[in-house]
Amino acid sequence: MIGMILDDQSFEQDIRELLMAFYPGESFSREEVPGEGKGLVIRGRTGEASFELAVHDLEKGIVKSSVTEVDFSDRFETKNRIKRMLYKMLREITGTELPWGTLTGIRPTKIAMTKLLEGWEDEKVRRYMKDTYFTGDQKVDLSLEIAKREMDLLSSIDYENGYSLYVGIPFCPTTCLYCSFTSFPIGHWEKRMEQYLEALFKEMDYVAGKMAGRPLDTVYIGGGTPTSLSADHLEQLITRLKKTFDFSGVKEFTVEAGRPDSITEEKLRVLKDHGVTRISINPQTMKQETLDLIGRRHTVGMVKDCFFMARSMGFDNINMDLIVGLPEEDVEDVIRTMEEIQALGPDGITVHSLAIKRAARLNMFKERYGDLKITNTPEMIEVTAAYAGKMGQEPYYLYRQKNMAGNFENVGYARPGKACIYNVLIMEEKQTIIACGAGTTTKVVYPAENRLERVENVKDVEQYVSRIDEMLERKEKLLATQNS
Repeated sequence: MIGMILDDQSFEQDIRELLMAFYPGESFSREEVPGEGKGLVIRGRTGEASFELAVHDLEKGIVKSSVTEVDFSDRFETKNRIKRMLYKMLREITGTELPWGTLTGIRPTKIAMTKLLEGWEDEKVRRYMKDTYFTGDQKVDLSLEIAKREMDLLSSIDYENGYSLYVGIPFCPTTCLYCSFTSFPIGHWEKRMEQYLEALFKEMDYVAGKMAGRPLDTVYIGGGTPTSLSADHLEQLITRLKKTFDFSGVKEFTVEAGRPDSITEEKLRVLKDHGVTRISINPQTMKQETLDLIGRRHTVGMVKDCFFMARSMGFDNINMDLIVGLPEEDVEDVIRTMEEIQALGPDGITVHSLAIKRAARLNMFKERYGDLKITNTPEMIEVTAAYAGKMGQEPYYLYRQKNMAGNFENVGYARPGKACIYNVLIMEEKQTIIACGAGTTTKVVYPAENRLERVENVKDVEQYVSRIDEMLERKEKLLATQNS
C-alpha cells in the first residue's frame, strides 16, 4: 500500500504514475498507510515557487526528502521537475533504474518523432530525452530508430485527409488470466449475435455517411477475437463492411485471427476471399504449461497447424503476438518460444511485456494467483529483439502500458514491407480513426490545431445494443464537421 498525502492534488496523477512504475500492482490511499511497518508514504507540500516531497519506506525505515523550485504557470516543466526529483529518491530507496526513466506515457516514440520533424539532429534528441526524462541509452536509441522508420512509412500516406476504420468484435472463446480488454465469452452471445451485428451495421452505416468523400486508408477488425464469430457471421460482417465503405484506396486490411482455438479453414477462406491482407495468429507463448495456466484453450501444436494452414492458403503477412513476463516463465522459456517462432517464420511479431491491470483476474484474485512468480528482465527483452533480427524483422512501432512487469514496453517487429500501417497511425495519433462496436474509442485528429478528441462507446454488449442511437449521438458532434 502506498499512502499519498499531498496538500495540492494538481500533480497527484503524475506522482502516482511514476510510483506505479517503481511499484507495479500496488494500491494507493490518500491517508496514512495502515499495517505494521510496511508500505510507502509520500508527502508533498506546495510553496509559492517550490514543491517539497518526502518519501518514507516504512519497512526499510528509510526517509528521503527534497525540494525543487518550480514555475506553476508552466505545467509541463513543473511536472517534469517533480518527477525527476521523485525518481532520484525512489532510485536511492529501491536501488532500481527504470529503463524509460520518468517517462510513464504510452507513446515515448512520439517525443522522438516530434523533435525529428522539427529538424532536431539525433544527438540533440538523445540529450533531450536523457536530461528531461532520465531515459536509458538503449531506449533512446530504440525510440529514434522506430521514429525514423515510422516517418518513412507514413511519408507515402496522406494521413491528414484520409482516415482509418476500426471494427470491434468484443468476444473471445475464454478470458485469459491477464486480460483486461473488452471481451465477453462467445458462448453467451452465439445465439444472439444477430443483435450485435445489427447494431454494429447501424453504426457502420452512420460512419460511412459522415466520412463520405474522405479516402479510407486502413481497416482493422480487432477485439476480443474476431474469429470467435462463426464463418457465416464473419462472412456477413465483412460482406456488409465492403458494401458500406469504399475499399478502392485501402492500403491494408487486417483481421486479428488471434486465438488458434477460434481458427478454422472455413473462416480463413472467408478472410482470404474478401481480400484481407494481414492476419495475426497469437500464441503468446509456446510453453504448454503456461498456456494452460493463463486460460488459453489451445495447444502449441494448434498454433503451428493454424500457421501452416494460413500459409498454404496464401496469407503472406502473418503476425504473431507474444507476451514476456508470463507467470512462472524465465529467460530459458523465452528462448524456447523464440526458437519455435523462428522455425515458423512469421512476417512480424509483436512482443508485449505483461501488464497486470486492475480488471485482470490475475490482479482481482490475488489470494489464488498471488504466489505466481512474474519475472521480466532486460535479458528476456534482448532475446526477443535478437530473434526478431534473425528473422529479418525490424522494430517499427512501440507503446507502453501502466503496471508493466519490468517497466519495459511492447514492440512490433516486421520484415521490410510487412509493417502494420494502422498500428503506426494509432500509436502516433497522426490520423482520425473511427471505431465501431462495443468498447471502442474513436479518435478525431485536428492537425491544424494540433489536438485530438476522443469519443467512447459503452463496453457492455447489452448496453451497446440497446443504446446504439446514443452511440451515434456521441459521434455526431465530432463527425458532423469532418467534411465541412
